[in-house]
Amino acid sequence: MLLLVIAASVLIAAVSIYQYSEEAKDYHTERLERKESAIKSSINYVLKTTTYPVETENLSLIFRTKIYEIKDIHNLELYIYDLDGKLLKSSKASLMRDTTRVQIPQDMLSGLQNSSTKKYVQKFTEEGKSFRSSYSYITDNKFKPIAILNLPYIEEDDFISRELVEFLTRLAQVYLLMLGIAIFLAFFLSKYITKSLQSISDKMTETSLGIRNEKIVTDDTSPEIVNLVESYNAMIDELEISAAKLAAGEREAAWREMAKQVAHEIKNPLTPMRLSVQSFERKFDPNDPDIKEKVKEYSNTLIQQIDTMSSIASAFSTYAKMPAQKDETLNVVKITKLALDIFNESYIYFEADENEVIAKFDRTQLIRVITNLVKNSTQALVNKEDPKIFVHVLTDADSAVIRVKDNGVGISEANKELVFEPKFTTKSSGMGLGLAMVKNIVETYGGSINFTSEEGVGTTFEVRFPKLT
Repeated sequence: MLLLVIAASVLIAAVSIYQYSEEAKDYHTERLERKESAIKSSINYVLKTTTYPVETENLSLIFRTKIYEIKDIHNLELYIYDLDGKLLKSSKASLMRDTTRVQIPQDMLSGLQNSSTKKYVQKFTEEGKSFRSSYSYITDNKFKPIAILNLPYIEEDDFISRELVEFLTRLAQVYLLMLGIAIFLAFFLSKYITKSLQSISDKMTETSLGIRNEKIVTDDTSPEIVNLVESYNAMIDELEISAAKLAAGEREAAWREMAKQVAHEIKNPLTPMRLSVQSFERKFDPNDPDIKEKVKEYSNTLIQQIDTMSSIASAFSTYAKMPAQKDETLNVVKITKLALDIFNESYIYFEADENEVIAKFDRTQLIRVITNLVKNSTQALVNKEDPKIFVHVLTDADSAVIRVKDNGVGISEANKELVFEPKFTTKSSGMGLGLAMVKNIVETYGGSINFTSEEGVGTTFEVRFPKLT
């Protein structure tokens, strides 16, 4: 809209300048013709009333004084030449002879002679002024050419130029006002037009595969926007169906992988158990004096492998069972201290910014989160000369924050993306379910967990969940 207003103003200004220029040309042409017609009428009257024979040789005598009268009447200089272009009489009073107009230039004389209208107009500029010099024949009463009349006419455009400047000034004022109105209208119209599009854009930005997406409801909008909204809502329906299928497929694949991992972990202790039973069967001798020690050794081996299988089953069961939401109102600082009491390591340091940080969380599950994180840190400090673990409880806006920082071996770049995978572990034993379980618990209570780590420097885990204000 703004470009159209500006383009229209420029176009109108250009057309106006062109129109004024053409009107000026037409005005000067018509004015010169009127002057020429009036002067010729005066000349014809002089010729008609003169007592001299109307011939070329007598024109200087006929117009000896009359030429000045005609000049005064019509306010225009005039020159009379013979048919060969020689000056006969001039209305220009001068003490010195005007040598510039003694003879009509040959090209002008030829132009007049060859003209079908028996008239020739020359345009030229002199001392910064535009002139029109008109040449035409003076005839006797029988219309026989007896002389040539020359009328030099100055094109004075001051009045027309002033009119043009005034017009353009008014035009600029009007279009500046229109431009201001156009800007005002364009702003509010664009706001109105794009309101629905902004709503659609916001909804599309919020669209995610992992959440329930809301459909767009629009009222009083164009059919094109309605079609777009309907297409978006249909896409949301298809997205929900696809998300459900994808989630089901992911769960199935995850449990399949978990079953493979459990089977693999269970087979590991079963092999030494089988070998122990076979060995005991071959070497069993009731009369052997060391039979009791061998039976005890055999039993210890079986018990050790059975404990391993039991720990595997417990870890799997703990991960598989999602924590039930018990909205217990508790003091995060107090529960964190309680969770740290089970650790005997002297290098675990606790710090809290406040005495009380109140939140809704299941007491048992929060203790499990803290103990898992601290346990992971202690395992990362094996063979460390100066091991340190810092547990820090603080608040950030509307969140309770628990940070567990160690100066252990850190996590490699390759393993960072796998930290929260259910079966990922860098230790020689265990199912690798601890951090995956922690993530499930925290997210169940509307929180999040993230970490930063650098190899050889240490790792910091940060747990965030809503606190009560």
